Amino acid sequence: MKVEAKKLEVQTTTELRTGADLLIDLLKKEGVETLFGYPGGAVLPIYDAIYRAQGTIKHVLFRHEQGMIHAAEGYARVTGKPGVVIATSGPGATNLVTGITDAMMDSLPLVIFTGQVARSVIGTDAFQEADVMAITTPITKHNYQVQSIADLPRIVKEAFHIASTGRPGPVLVDIPKDISAGFLSEEPEEASINLPGYQPTTKPNPFQIKKLADSISKAIKPVILSGAGVLHGRASAELTAFAEKHQLPVVTTLLGLGTFPADHALSLGMGGMHGTYAANMAIYESDLLINFGARFDDRLTGNLKHFAPYAKVAHIDIDPAEIGKNVPTQIPIVSDTKEALNE
Repeated sequence: MKVEAKKLEVQTTTELRTGADLLIDLLKKEGVETLFGYPGGAVLPIYDAIYRAQGTIKHVLFRHEQGMIHAAEGYARVTGKPGVVIATSGPGATNLVTGITDAMMDSLPLVIFTGQVARSVIGTDAFQEADVMAITTPITKHNYQVQSIADLPRIVKEAFHIASTGRPGPVLVDIPKDISAGFLSEEPEEASINLPGYQPTTKPNPFQIKKLADSISKAIKPVILSGAGVLHGRASAELTAFAEKHQLPVVTTLLGLGTFPADHALSLGMGGMHGTYAANMAIYESDLLINFGARFDDRLTGNLKHFAPYAKVAHIDIDPAEIGKNVPTQIPIVSDTKEALNE
C-alpha cells in the first residue's frame, strides 16, 4: 500500500503545468501550426511540453539552426504568417544570427524562442550561456528576456503582434530554463496588447495623396518602382490596376519581383545592377518616380548622384525611417501600400 501511495503522489506531481506547457498553449492561441526546431538542454522542458501536446502543433526537426531559420523565413515569405523557431542557448542561439539578420533586411516576420541558462546563473559564464539579448538587439525588430512565468502571455502576444504588423520583422524571446521548467502556481490572466510606443501608421495622409495625384497628372515620364512592400501589403492587384489606369510603366526591385506581371505590356523588368537596360533608362530619364515599398538600396541605385537625376520622388513606405534615407524625397507618404493605392 505504501508503494502504491508513492506512485499516486508521483502521478499527481507530473500533472502540474509548467511554463513550457503555458508557452505551447499560447502558441496555439496565436494560430501557430508549425514549429521549426532543434533541441538542446536549455529547451528540453519546451520539447517535453510539445510531446505532451499530442501533436497539436507540427514540429519540423532540423540538423542545424542556420538551415532551420532560413526554412522559417521561407515559410513566412510564402504564407505571410510568422515563422516560429525554437533553439537552445549559447551556440544554438548564435547559429541563428545570419537568418535573423536576413529576415530583418527582407522584412520577414519571425518569432524566435531561444533557451537560456537559469536566471540564477545568468552573467556567470554558465555552460552554453551567451548574451543573446545584446547579440540580437541590432538585428531584431524587438527582443525580450522572460523574467517571470506570469509575463509569458503578454510577451508572446506582443512578440507576434510586433513581428507581423507595420514593417514585418524578427522578434526574439529568450526563455531561461527555470522559467520553462518551473511549475505554474496559478493560471495567468489573459494578456492584452498595450504598446503606446509602437503604433505603426497604416493609412496615408490625404494631403500627400493629393500631391501625388497632381504630380501624376502633370508628369511627362512617370515611372513606378515596385518593391517588397507591395508583396507584404498584399497589394499586387491594386498596383496593377493603378498602373493600368494611369498607363504607368513599372520597374520592380529584386525583392519586388512578382508584384507586377512580368509579361504585362507596362512591365520594364527589374532595375539596378542586374536589371534590364529599359528599366534603368526609364528611371534615369523619369520626371516622376513613384516608389511603392522599396528601400532604394545600392544594388538598385548605384551612384546616388546619377540616380533618377531629373525626377521628383514620391516614396510610399510603412517604415518612416526608409523615406529620405538614401534618396531625397519630395512626396513622402507613410502608409501601408494597399491603403495608399486604394486612396
